[in-house]
Amino acid sequence: MPTEAIALYHDLLTEGLALETSEELYARLKPLGLYFGARPICTVLRPHFYLADQWEYLRSETEILLGAFTRAHEACCSDANLREQLDLEPYEEELFSADIGAAVPWTTSRLDSFFMPSEDRLQFVEYNAETPAGMGYEDILAELFMELEPMKRFLKHYAVQTMPMQGRLLAALMRGYRDWGGQGIPQIAIVDWGYVPTLNEHVIIRAFFERHGVPAVLADPRSLEYRDGVLWADGFRVDLVYKRVLCSELIDEMGLDNPIVQAVRDRAVFMTNSFSAKLLAKKGSLAFMSDEQNAHLFTEVQREAIKLHIPWTRRVTERKTWYRGQEVDLIPFLSENRENFVLKPNDEYGGSGVVLGWEASSELWNETLQTALTTPHVVQERVQPIYRDFPSIIEGKLDLRPRFIDANPYVFYGHTVHGCLTRLSSIALLNVTAGGGSVVPTFLLQKRT
Repeated sequence: MPTEAIALYHDLLTEGLALETSEELYARLKPLGLYFGARPICTVLRPHFYLADQWEYLRSETEILLGAFTRAHEACCSDANLREQLDLEPYEEELFSADIGAAVPWTTSRLDSFFMPSEDRLQFVEYNAETPAGMGYEDILAELFMELEPMKRFLKHYAVQTMPMQGRLLAALMRGYRDWGGQGIPQIAIVDWGYVPTLNEHVIIRAFFERHGVPAVLADPRSLEYRDGVLWADGFRVDLVYKRVLCSELIDEMGLDNPIVQAVRDRAVFMTNSFSAKLLAKKGSLAFMSDEQNAHLFTEVQREAIKLHIPWTRRVTERKTWYRGQEVDLIPFLSENRENFVLKPNDEYGGSGVVLGWEASSELWNETLQTALTTPHVVQERVQPIYRDFPSIIEGKLDLRPRFIDANPYVFYGHTVHGCLTRLSSIALLNVTAGGGSVVPTFLLQKRT
């Protein structure tokens, strides 16, 4: 960690400057759309910093794993027996092949991790392969922090590099559209429910697209109409669906015979991320990667990266498996060792349904285990959390306290890493959707000579 740089930043942040900076920050968040629903995205006064070699380690190790995820995706697409390990819903099994064969399944995705650079300790706990959020928030937040007085003072001592992502996002969408067979500049619909708390970010991204000459609208799926081979959003012809609505919610609300599915099946629109991206968006994808029965699918380098960077993860089912060199009977083993594990529903988000064994009673843990035998869940070994001190204003005073912090690099076109979502929380469940926490911009540092 850049301990010296962090200490300098905190020294520069006097009580008076912190109060002024907090007032300016909160005054500017709302006009910039940096709110998640009714809550401000950022509640602290310092960005998160990486040195160049630390970021390079995170980037290069992530890209090795991405090759393994691609192998897993290809294997599951061609082998129904392997797909069973992902516990697909019937509609997912029906849809996963609807848009395979032209472009990559993921123009953008995100791997969520805990990263301790000083120890090269990197543990990935989730692959957000369906609708990765946060790029617009991070870009605008980075621009805002660069204009705050503490950063201006800090810049006299350190060169700071931001990692803007909206340009990469747009380039990935354009590349996917061309690979799919599209011609010219597509008209884009950013598709999600009109009531989602991330609507502000959709507005940010739409504005970016239009500033760069790409027509775009926000569209609720219920407003779309498919007629005469064209998908329409209130009179706007849609060539490319930038899908931010979750597949599960779309099908639950509108069924399989909805305008998006019809248009995708007829190849009337390019949709990204694809329906097949849902294969690895399941929590079960990390169990698939971690499980010894699938090791033959990966190269030696990928197997080593999986061993190093993916915590031991398994589908919750009656079976025997290996844990740290010892064969165990999974359900009794988990029942007796809850302090070391977390249970996660296979297809939820925002922390919904997650049970931390070290915080749960034995009754709740065993009850959830029994539920997991009939409703798909995975179990994952406990990952050591990362804490860092961050300054904020609490009750009118400068407060410096440790917070949980994660590292969530963005992936473009399935293989290239650029930029990072960094989240903070005062509780172990690091998820802004879950109702708390803060997002901070992520910067690369180099000390000035």
